[in-house]
Amino acid sequence: MPGLVYIVDDDASFRTAVERRLKLAGYEVEKYSSAETLLDRLQGSEKPGCVLLDVRMPGLNGLELQSRLIELHSILPVIFVTGHADIPTTVRAIRAGAEDLLIKPVSSEQLIDAIERALAHHESARSQRSKIDTILALLAKLTPRERQVFDLIVRGKINKQVASELGTTERTVKAHRHEVMEKMQVHSLARLVSIAERLGLIDPNENSGS
Repeated sequence: MPGLVYIVDDDASFRTAVERRLKLAGYEVEKYSSAETLLDRLQGSEKPGCVLLDVRMPGLNGLELQSRLIELHSILPVIFVTGHADIPTTVRAIRAGAEDLLIKPVSSEQLIDAIERALAHHESARSQRSKIDTILALLAKLTPRERQVFDLIVRGKINKQVASELGTTERTVKAHRHEVMEKMQVHSLARLVSIAERLGLIDPNENSGS
């Protein structure tokens, strides 16, 4: 699986050695001596790939960089490769979503296995994000009134209830409902509810009806 691997480590010899191994395995590689330089590089661009990240570095350390990537809504998987893996560090890294934590020296087999898993997860996440972006673009096409109708019907409100809440007629609600279904490109209320749940607009366990 081709992909771009960002190596972030303040040890120049480690960066060079890993770059050589990964390029031989067919990966594209970019090397960074600090977390800050990677953040500058990633602004506005996120190619398919993953980050190989040291824990202890001058400036932003590895865990802090991981947190910054999360704040930036990056979906790049992080693989920690470190010589300093105490239990609190490991727990914090994994809880924050790290793909793996490997101990130096790491074998090529271990490294490539971890990278393959990370790239597969990244591809899946990119696909999911693309689908969400498409749905959000459709949602943005709804007029303010159509959005109100959308919000009510996905919560189980029938046309009569929607009309009462919005101070309009059932006939008007039916027309808006038709437009909502058309613009959202769905053919059933169940699908519309599924979209709302996926976007986090309603709780899947929320009671329907009045």
